[in-house]
Amino acid sequence: MGRQWLHAKRLVAGLKKGRTTGKLVREISIAAKMGGADPDANARLAAALEKARKESVSRDVIERAIKKGAGIGDEKLVMEHVVYEGYAPHKVPVIVEVLTDNVNRTAPEIRVLFKKGQLGTAGNNKFLFDHVGLVEAHHPDRNIDREVAAIEAGANEVEVLTPEQNDDIPEGTAGARFVCDRTVVHTVSRWLSQNGWSVITSEPGYLPKTHPTLTDDQRMEVGEFLQSLDDHDDVHRVWAAVR
Repeated sequence: MGRQWLHAKRLVAGLKKGRTTGKLVREISIAAKMGGADPDANARLAAALEKARKESVSRDVIERAIKKGAGIGDEKLVMEHVVYEGYAPHKVPVIVEVLTDNVNRTAPEIRVLFKKGQLGTAGNNKFLFDHVGLVEAHHPDRNIDREVAAIEAGANEVEVLTPEQNDDIPEGTAGARFVCDRTVVHTVSRWLSQNGWSVITSEPGYLPKTHPTLTDDQRMEVGEFLQSLDDHDDVHRVWAAVR
């Protein structure tokens, strides 16, 4: 997910956890809208439901979110997906994905966040990222061969994912981020789920092609800026070229 920058953010003492119930519920609705209401046939929805349950989101709230997204209840999801491109401090490229029911309200608020102090400037930088499919998962056998799993699942590459990088990876398990084509995210997720992996993220995303060299102080400043973006209610994902 757009959380690769969280490792940098952890250097910032006292910053609060960026996940909220509202964002989890919104992700469930979006996943249901994009892939249907059946989590067995919708890997992104299944991953969102697992996260919501871990955060003790009630069953009623989850069911309403699914129905709203899938368009099978009284409420219909009216949400626009907007992508903002810019730079964090020290010329770190950033892509911000927003889901909002009121662009006229959200757009100026995002612009303010980018203009605060010397934090961030507007700019087009998608060419600095690869738009890919991302599946994050963990396996109870910490010695499992991740590369073999990636090949069999249909992913292009795989990276080790640790609990320090993602809070959803339990200690003592084999965590991994599988990178694949956007069109086969569900296929990769389904294979992993059927072969002992617990999928925690399944979605399209942006991976930076390069990472600027930063000092610890600069990394902290970037982390604070990214956190301010992530804290906005309408921000869905923050992708940044920072390790």
